[in-house]
Amino acid sequence: MAKPQIAKSQIKKEANQKAKQERAEAERAKRRQGVMGQIGLYSAIAVVLMVAAYWGYGKMTEKVSWTSVATLPSPHVALGTPHPPYNSDPPTSGPHAAGVAKWGVHSEPVPKEMQVHNLEDGGVAINYFCQDCPDLIKQLTAIAERYDHVILAPYTGLDRKIALTAWGRIDKFDEFDEARIVKFIKAHIGIDHHGKGR
Repeated sequence: MAKPQIAKSQIKKEANQKAKQERAEAERAKRRQGVMGQIGLYSAIAVVLMVAAYWGYGKMTEKVSWTSVATLPSPHVALGTPHPPYNSDPPTSGPHAAGVAKWGVHSEPVPKEMQVHNLEDGGVAINYFCQDCPDLIKQLTAIAERYDHVILAPYTGLDRKIALTAWGRIDKFDEFDEARIVKFIKAHIGIDHHGKGR
């Protein structure tokens, strides 16, 4: 009668062995999934880092048309009061009025001291100087009206037809270039500069 017992123990042993193998296989599959998941995660991180590096490199090497201008001390002054000269024309920083010019389109020149305060508040100024140029004014107006922190105004004595200014930045040119103007505005609008250059 020992034979059936041997058969039972053999079956039990085989069943235990099979269960052990299945557990080991499940464990290996779990590790493979974990490794594959980590590879997927690391691959995703690598792609994100490569995209960020590419974007950052593009921004660092991007050609811009504007020039940086050293920022001047920027105290408040009364309109018409003598003050140190600006280091650019139109100005991009320096002494400025306590109040700001109304945002939007102006048919008369905006005092330099008011423009500077608008720039300090994160604005952009588009100035133009031309005789009998209604088409240019219309094109510039269409751009200026898209933004809430832009001033468009004539500027007497400007050495180029168009000048764009922001805090510490200037770009001047003679031919209307919508992409150039929009790029300048988007790069500089909305950046508050209070306390900088004081």
